[in-house]
Amino acid sequence: MQSIQVALIGNPNTGKTSVFNQLTGLKQQVGNYPGITVEKKVGQCMLSETCLANVLDLPGTYSLNASSIDENVVIEVLLNKKDPNFPDVIAVITDVENLKRNLLLFTQIKDLELPTVLVINMADRMVPKGISMDIPYLEAQLQTKIVLVSSRKRTGIAELKNVLANYQQLSVSPCLNASSIDEAYFSQLRKTFPNQLLYKLWLVITQDVNFLNLERKEFPNSFTKSHADLKRLQQKETIKRYQFINDILKKGLLVNTSLASDYRSKLDRILMHPFWGYVIFFGVLFLIFQSIFDWSRVPMNWIDTAFANLSTFTSTQLQPGMLNDLLSQGIIPGIGGILLFIPQIAFLFLFISLLEESGYMSRVVFLMDKIMRRYGLSGKSVVPLISGTACAIPAIMATRNIESWKERLLVILVTPFVTCSARLPVYAIIIAVVIPDTYLLGVVHLQGLVFLFLYILGFASAIISAWLLNKVLRISNKTYFVVEMPNYKVPLFKNVYINVIEKTKAFLFGAGKIILALSIILWFLASFGPGEDFKNAEANVVVQHQNLTVNSSAYKNALATYKLENSYIGLMGKSIEPIISPLGYDWKIGIAIISSFAAREVFVGTLATIYSVGESESNSTIVSKMKADKDIRTGIHTFRFSSGVSLLLFYVFAMQCISTLAITRKETNSYYWPLAQLVFMTGLAYLVAFLTYQFLN
Repeated sequence: MQSIQVALIGNPNTGKTSVFNQLTGLKQQVGNYPGITVEKKVGQCMLSETCLANVLDLPGTYSLNASSIDENVVIEVLLNKKDPNFPDVIAVITDVENLKRNLLLFTQIKDLELPTVLVINMADRMVPKGISMDIPYLEAQLQTKIVLVSSRKRTGIAELKNVLANYQQLSVSPCLNASSIDEAYFSQLRKTFPNQLLYKLWLVITQDVNFLNLERKEFPNSFTKSHADLKRLQQKETIKRYQFINDILKKGLLVNTSLASDYRSKLDRILMHPFWGYVIFFGVLFLIFQSIFDWSRVPMNWIDTAFANLSTFTSTQLQPGMLNDLLSQGIIPGIGGILLFIPQIAFLFLFISLLEESGYMSRVVFLMDKIMRRYGLSGKSVVPLISGTACAIPAIMATRNIESWKERLLVILVTPFVTCSARLPVYAIIIAVVIPDTYLLGVVHLQGLVFLFLYILGFASAIISAWLLNKVLRISNKTYFVVEMPNYKVPLFKNVYINVIEKTKAFLFGAGKIILALSIILWFLASFGPGEDFKNAEANVVVQHQNLTVNSSAYKNALATYKLENSYIGLMGKSIEPIISPLGYDWKIGIAIISSFAAREVFVGTLATIYSVGESESNSTIVSKMKADKDIRTGIHTFRFSSGVSLLLFYVFAMQCISTLAITRKETNSYYWPLAQLVFMTGLAYLVAFLTYQFLN
């Protein structure tokens, strides 16, 4: 069977990912390019009975004149024939409504003399927009095969597969004669390197790449030009390409606005209104978080109860011993503590995907630009910050599209304030324990309202911190904001489904490995202890509780509690209790906070493990155990309103994520910034939590 490499390339918002999903479905993997943290998406697809395609979805780029790391990846893949991802055929994905701008990238790629097919996406929008095309004329002028595709209607994919499978029939003739940019310069370049492709030489000269096995010293002085001269030639190239594109589209593309039936302008006037736009946006957020709590309640209760019953079943069916304790008190409660929140996380990703797919997210970016400017940021900063609601790590990587180093640094430093999906389990469990499950005015769910407040507080903290840093950091800053407004569209179910499944799987398996390992470690530390107190636990409990009958339920609970307090983890928790007690936390919460530094969501799994070890009966849910937990000395509930709110605010501001610190170190190439980030956020979290508890208590 024949196997070929296919690369999908296109401007942002052309539907490239939709075409990728149509081709590969769930047969795709997400990783990173070697040595950098740019996301790499690859998948497989049968083009015919005898041809298998390895499909690479390259980062979105407007041209081969790279201005970011993402765009540079595209150039490196196209120029390096030794790269395992080097394509046999390229599909350039374009948008039927922005064909003029999209064709700039197409003509550049065509000039690399690689088999290239032009895919015009969103073909179903042609009639509503009054667009008609002369496909044979355009194919002749561009010397390529054109495929009209509609990801929404699922049309054109079969034809695209056929063209890709027969890529040898595609013309590799260039669209533009590179010499026309500067006759004398390029003629001399051709004479000096007669065996090299002229346009490829041009990219090596102008971009930070070199895959021709040429040393810079091999370029004569006559080819050494200043940055300003190179920019001038690049501008001249762009003008010539647009002249070529305009001449073709005058005859090959007709737009009759009188036939268009467009609701976009009407919706934009409402959704991007200087006042009502913000009201609608916060209304959407309000509905999202209300729905997350209401819709996820049933599956969450089912999962919580199921794992509590599974723990009890395991405890009663297996022979007593270490394996029984490890499974029933360690692994099962630990994993159950994270699976409990999969419904809420899936719903959060679902709503984010719907907003992105519908085209509304781009309007939010534009709407927020005016506000962000006041704080030293721009609308471009909104994309990483909103991405931070999923995870701070890819959000920080997304700052590479910000040209200004100062703005990029600001966003990197403040993004961890934005409430990520890892905080969601922490918020959800504490809210469920300390916030009443009631409705205000019979409509507004109080727990959902608190959840929304925490998200807004996190985002506001990021913005205010950016404003303060903008005043403090003495770095020159010059930034421009350009955003593309895609058309409104009904979200494709397949795209939303794949996005939710992939993001939820990444969260589940990424956190699951950490939680499984920590659950075993925590169980061991909670089940064993040093010294005579732990060894003589039964005798000591009998002395302390002479009124209890041995083997009674009360005696078993007292014994389990005594062992836990004198275990390794108990002694560790007791040692830090003086530091955290002013915040309203006991040693159990302290251990959960420390262990959650590996990943915030570990907080819940840690408490699930500790409470399972610390009680003789294991058929209670984690929420009921946390609600019932009391300080044996004072009889006061551990999780009450004052300590619960203090803990919520601590997690709003605390860093608590070693992976985020690592990516900050990588993106800033400095240990100073992640260290400053850790100290500032942890100090702020402690101060806010301390003041909150002291005030409410």
